[in-house]
Amino acid sequence: MVTIIAIYLLISLLASILGAMAGLGGGIIIKPLLDFIGQDDLATLGILSASTVLAMSCVSLINFRNATIQLNRKNSFLIAVGSILGGFIGKGIFNYLVISNDWNEGVGIFQSCLLAIILIFIYIFIKCKHRIRTFQVSSNMIIIMAGIILGIFSSFLGIGGGPLNVAVLILLFSMDAKNAGVNSIFIIFFSQIASLFLVGVLNGFDGLEAPTLLFMILGGVLGGFIGSNIAQKLTNEKIQVIFNGTILVIIFINIYNAVMQI
Repeated sequence: MVTIIAIYLLISLLASILGAMAGLGGGIIIKPLLDFIGQDDLATLGILSASTVLAMSCVSLINFRNATIQLNRKNSFLIAVGSILGGFIGKGIFNYLVISNDWNEGVGIFQSCLLAIILIFIYIFIKCKHRIRTFQVSSNMIIIMAGIILGIFSSFLGIGGGPLNVAVLILLFSMDAKNAGVNSIFIIFFSQIASLFLVGVLNGFDGLEAPTLLFMILGGVLGGFIGSNIAQKLTNEKIQVIFNGTILVIIFINIYNAVMQI
């Protein structure tokens, strides 16, 4: 038990550092790694991931409050509203498949494959974004709809939405990597509150190991503090390198997880 807690703490710490630095959130790293360990079921992994990411986003936003990085509160809040609505849909689909029909293994394989495919597209987009036209969207409806789509995928996959948020923010608002990262964390903060609230109302937190949860939250707090401080000192180019490198590693982990579960 002590070994597992230590591993979970290390994963949450490293994931939160990278998540705070590049706007990845941490869930995109935590979920595949905990899948790889295979200690908990999908529902428990979702709660652990969401709790850690929420802790990381709280600390990061407090740390960023005096930074020069631009936070587009209006657009990011509209995406957050959409992602909360989409999150209810995504979590409803997840609960139907995993909890109501007990398709834990099949859904796990599908999640790993779908996440790998999405991340491949995001990696290609970020690498080639200088050749792709980006926009300055002002329509509230389009922004909210984008948030809904993000929320469905993020909630169903249990990843917090970090890389999806970053890609959409760059595409819709022509943000650079650094500003997209901070705005992504702002969106994640609201989406994870809604995700945990929904889990508590629908399923409760029965069966969750309190020590494991507490140590993962601790990792989220420490990682958020360290990562957000580092992010303020890095250039856009270095943030993008960290983002792309992390995405590549997670793609391979998801492919491995899918193959091992088949």
